[in-house]
Amino acid sequence: MRPVNTLAIDIGGSKVSVALFEDRRMTRRETRATDRQGGRAWMLAQLESIVLDWKRDTAIDRCGIGFGGPVDFPRQRIALSTHVEGWQDFDLPHFIAHLLNAPVMMDNDANVGALGEACYGAGCDVRPLFYVTLSTGIGGGLILEDGNLYRGADSYACEIGHLTVQPGGPECLCGSYGCLERICGGLWLERDHGKPARELMRDAAFVARYVGSLAMGLKAAIMLLNPARVVIGGGIAKAGDALFIPLRAELGRQMTSWSRARLAVTPAALGDDSVLWGALALVEAEGLTQSS
Repeated sequence: MRPVNTLAIDIGGSKVSVALFEDRRMTRRETRATDRQGGRAWMLAQLESIVLDWKRDTAIDRCGIGFGGPVDFPRQRIALSTHVEGWQDFDLPHFIAHLLNAPVMMDNDANVGALGEACYGAGCDVRPLFYVTLSTGIGGGLILEDGNLYRGADSYACEIGHLTVQPGGPECLCGSYGCLERICGGLWLERDHGKPARELMRDAAFVARYVGSLAMGLKAAIMLLNPARVVIGGGIAKAGDALFIPLRAELGRQMTSWSRARLAVTPAALGDDSVLWGALALVEAEGLTQSS
């Protein structure tokens, strides 16, 4: 009996990554920087190029997708992207399924990243788990005690990036003001400070200010959800101790004094691949097979 081959796709604000899993072993991986000006058409062309190339020598049985924006999960359609034009109400699973002649399942990238870390990474041993992606944008995903994702009534749960942490602050791409994503997301850090996040995270004075807003958002999630652990992934989390040590200290200062909620905050174990592994976990959790 041959192994099951799963295609995994991670579409973010700054890059698209594609991987192939043979059962639970990653055998191929490719990343391309996002051309925001090219919009949806550019991204679809990149995906088509990679998928058709890989399909020539590998039978692909199923596909999981993590998309960097709100997803209407029951309808399996992209709601919108605040970073790249042209995605509103788009049926991406149908597009990929047509290329592969195989079933496809999609969710937003934070939910998929949460599944990846919960099943294969830094959250394997705890439930409930709250995952935060700290990258171009900011999102969250919650894994419940039974191992299932919490999506809410309308697929919009855990949008931590659009909690207000600075009332009256600068305008976010969502149209609100002072959102966590607007203050702490990588897209805005570079626009506001003239340097990419990876450089800013080397400046201890900057990080000391930065973690104040980030801790506000995490405090809200911890007080509301009481997770056993918070796992933070995405490019900004690669700063490691330079970010996490001051963040934990600031979170400890901000937390309500009587709360016994756990302040266990840790970097993602899967690095850039949380969403790719999560795409595998998504199709496994949904029982997606060639005959689906």
